[in-house]
Amino acid sequence: MFHIPENLHPDCGPVAWLLGHWVGNGKGDYPTIEGFEYGQELVFQQDGRPFFHYFARSWIVDAEGEKVREAAQETGFLRCRPDGEIELLLTHNTGFAEIWYGRAAEGKVELHTAGVSYTDSAKEVTAGHRLYGNVEGELLYAYDMAAMGQDLQPHLWAQLRRA
Repeated sequence: MFHIPENLHPDCGPVAWLLGHWVGNGKGDYPTIEGFEYGQELVFQQDGRPFFHYFARSWIVDAEGEKVREAAQETGFLRCRPDGEIELLLTHNTGFAEIWYGRAAEGKVELHTAGVSYTDSAKEVTAGHRLYGNVEGELLYAYDMAAMGQDLQPHLWAQLRRA
């Protein structure tokens, strides 16, 4: 069961439902790679200030759902502003960092990239769109990406449950 922390900053109210530890599975695809299935865990935590710390890790799974290898990791801060406005600072183990802007309202978070930087050894990522939704207590999300000369298009989608 989920409880709203007593010290939750008021600006974080629209995203309070994200708090906690989530686990589940998803699928990925993109024109430059083969489709895949993955397991994932997300953690959103807070300390009373107007932001959440976010961490996610994933692993590739086979057709039976068994772990094959480690995959992506990302971490950052979901900064909550008045009236449901949000900012997301995100860094990836694959060598790129992003700034996102968006809104949160009634169990839904939608974000678009405002800027992406990447290292010399990273693949080129130029834009993204993320949608998170609370659907009957589960966390569903979709991530569209523009990378490697491709237009913005679906890349990842997953369904997670509170651990």
